[in-house]
Amino acid sequence: MTKKFGEKRSAIVHAASVLINEVGLQATTLSDVARAIGLNATSITYYFPRKDLLAVAVYEETLGLMEAMAKEALAEPDPESRLRKYIALHVDLRTRIRRGERGLITALSEIRTLDREVQAPLLDRYSNVVEHVRQFFGTGETPGARAILTVRAHVLLEAMMWWPVWSLRYSSLDFPRVEERLFDILANGIPAQQGDWHPHPFEAGDWRTVEGEVPSQNEEFLRAATVLINQLGYRGASVNRIAEELNVTKGSFYHHHDAKDELVLACFQRSYDRLSAVQMAGLRMDANYWAKFCSVFAELLDLQFHDPMPLLRTTALQALASEQKVDVVTRSNRLARRFAGMLIDGIADGSVRPVDPLVASQVIMSTLNAAYEARKWAGRFEDRDAAIATYASSLTRGLLAEIDL
Repeated sequence: MTKKFGEKRSAIVHAASVLINEVGLQATTLSDVARAIGLNATSITYYFPRKDLLAVAVYEETLGLMEAMAKEALAEPDPESRLRKYIALHVDLRTRIRRGERGLITALSEIRTLDREVQAPLLDRYSNVVEHVRQFFGTGETPGARAILTVRAHVLLEAMMWWPVWSLRYSSLDFPRVEERLFDILANGIPAQQGDWHPHPFEAGDWRTVEGEVPSQNEEFLRAATVLINQLGYRGASVNRIAEELNVTKGSFYHHHDAKDELVLACFQRSYDRLSAVQMAGLRMDANYWAKFCSVFAELLDLQFHDPMPLLRTTALQALASEQKVDVVTRSNRLARRFAGMLIDGIADGSVRPVDPLVASQVIMSTLNAAYEARKWAGRFEDRDAAIATYASSLTRGLLAEIDL
């Protein structure tokens, strides 16, 4: 490979990365990539004959960068230094992007939409990244300890993947302060008394799937689409797949929904309505604000781990049209701000330690969002409450707490 060939190939990969982040993999075309760097589509095919090959190259570059960052942090001498270094590397990456460097990292949400033969090696590489991050916190000599290490890696990775979304609300001049607050929250948890976890049970709410009750066909469409999007991403959850899941025709789908985008927006609306309803029910409880938060968080984790209709992962955002994406992100930020309000009131009543509530609320949102991916992990617990408490320990005790199992 000549130097010129390598430079041009790299420019194509970086341009594709930017477009995939902006409009999603499905909407990114070779013509769009060519136009972004002043080439024609025929020139692009000299480097990448098919779009899926370009997509693989984009994801490989991102995974390579993620692995390099994890390894660099892992070389630090202790868990605290590793966590601090890993956060600093991600903040520095976002700072460089703000300064004009492009195509440095790509959202991975649509890897599962690729064909299995090219998808598998990419998922294996991601597993390697997860393993490196697990090792930040120790090796784990017992099943219980290993379960906690898995949660810590999972929560940290999701927090760093969500950081590019909410960091847009901050000036890069504020990044050093945000970095320090983010480290503090992830390292030490949120409650005034470390490890405090006493959720109160909820009465039955309409945010849960009622066992034995026959749902309407529209509810069935929402459930099937939510689960498939969570598992396969927006593109993978095709109209055909959704119809097959419900054993209905495509015609039946279009009888209820004009287009798939409309269904995805309805899924977001339903998820956010349910999340909001749980928040409001928690706020009505007679308890301090940390106990209210614990109750809300435990209930939402139970939905993610066990309900037939989980909450929709925010990964579907990537493929929405820009105007729709703005509306969905706005609603997500409102829910995050409600969590922030609970923390502010908890700081006032002494149940929450003095943390940055805006930063903490985004960590809460990413931790909740990541919980769907932990369904299999949670299923290994005999006691579902123990699974929820173990997962929540990332917020109640922090990622650097002693593992006393």
